[in-house]
Amino acid sequence: MSYDVIVIGGGPGGYVCAIKAAQLGLKTALVEKRDTFGGTCVNVGCIPSKALLHATEMLLEAEHSFDALGIEIGKPKANLGKLMAHKLNTVEQNTKGLVFLMKKNKIDTFRGTGRVLGEGKVAIAGEDGGTQEIEARNIVIATGSDVAGIPGVDVAFDEKVIVSSTGALEFGKVPGHLVVVGGGVIGLELGSVWARLGARVTVVEYLDTILGGMDGEVAKQFQRMLAKQGMTFRLGARVTGVAKAGKGAAVTFEPVKGGNAETIEADAVLVATGRKPFTEELGLAKAGVVLDERGRVRIDGRFQTSIPGIYAIGDVVAGPMLAHKAEEEGVAVAEIIAGKAGHVNYDVIPGVVYTSPEVASVGKTEEELKKAGVAYTAGKFPFTANGRARAMLQTEGFVKVLADKATDRVLGVHIVGFGAGEMIHEAAVLMEFGGSSEDLARTCHAHPTMSEAVKEAALAAFSRPIHM
Repeated sequence: MSYDVIVIGGGPGGYVCAIKAAQLGLKTALVEKRDTFGGTCVNVGCIPSKALLHATEMLLEAEHSFDALGIEIGKPKANLGKLMAHKLNTVEQNTKGLVFLMKKNKIDTFRGTGRVLGEGKVAIAGEDGGTQEIEARNIVIATGSDVAGIPGVDVAFDEKVIVSSTGALEFGKVPGHLVVVGGGVIGLELGSVWARLGARVTVVEYLDTILGGMDGEVAKQFQRMLAKQGMTFRLGARVTGVAKAGKGAAVTFEPVKGGNAETIEADAVLVATGRKPFTEELGLAKAGVVLDERGRVRIDGRFQTSIPGIYAIGDVVAGPMLAHKAEEEGVAVAEIIAGKAGHVNYDVIPGVVYTSPEVASVGKTEEELKKAGVAYTAGKFPFTANGRARAMLQTEGFVKVLADKATDRVLGVHIVGFGAGEMIHEAAVLMEFGGSSEDLARTCHAHPTMSEAVKEAALAAFSRPIHM
């Protein structure tokens, strides 16, 4: 069976690449080992976690905001079974949608584990033990990533007491005390879900800050917000052990800067210390595909590996492990294979933490600009001075705009506050076209909206804000 393109992996990068390739007239095959398409993101990651995040955010509003808004409903109660049913229904709708898209775009799909045999050949091992081979002029590796665990610590995941992000979506009851190892996006999102449902949540993080890599001022204020919601943080702590203890588990850690070890007992432990590229069982070494020092597939500027005609995208290559980054790479590599000019602007990839409030960022942080020696101006505007935010009781947080001091070109925008994940995109569009803070500030924004805070922060960067 011969194709123009074979894509291995049906996650966001893989299925988007397959769809785009088919749209460009290429005969395309997609190989996926799961029973459903969508990869980690749709099945056990982005989509189910957002379903639970939204549901528990509504619970939080009902508990703390409705009365102040004049809505009297009594004490709200969460039904965990119905919450989980909503999550499963959301996932099912998305996976069924992907099946439809494969048929609509006439993409041949194969269930099984794909293995690269060399230039132009892929073997597919099915669950029944059988193997079939297919051929193509081009192969795209889009196999995503897997749970990384804790470096140097043996963690025995049972996905009931000691869990990864997958198990943290499946608790049968709310843990009395949940310890989250890792203060990054995944740990904070899932930790906040269970905190809203009544769990006591303790976050143990190796760094001296949560959300390592995010703007420092944003991370600091965000931590204070989560602490007000009841989450506890143990920063600068190196975890040395995670083990079952009675009906629960125990986490042992010590100060990174030196000091006595400490052990915390909990009903459950979520290990959320990052992910690693999934390159096992792909036969890459035998095929001659070179990996880098971190186990990622090494590619050139056109996503090609060390073997002509074999490409790689998404979590298996360098860059942020984000579904939308993988999607953009999927489109770009399909265009390149079709003879077009596929390209990804890595300087304008937004990142969002879907907690309450949300955190969103695009471009450079102040720390990165200082390290690079770039002279910049910073404009800030708090949501406390925004009329719509006051009306909605959503005044926590601020918008920060960073612009080049000489040219006024916007280099980064950082938002912590309600709806930050939606507001960040006007900054991304502006930056994609090389816009300035004055361009953003002089663009008329509807009143009253939360987005006016973005305009005011841009005003503060090149001149002075109006409403502060």
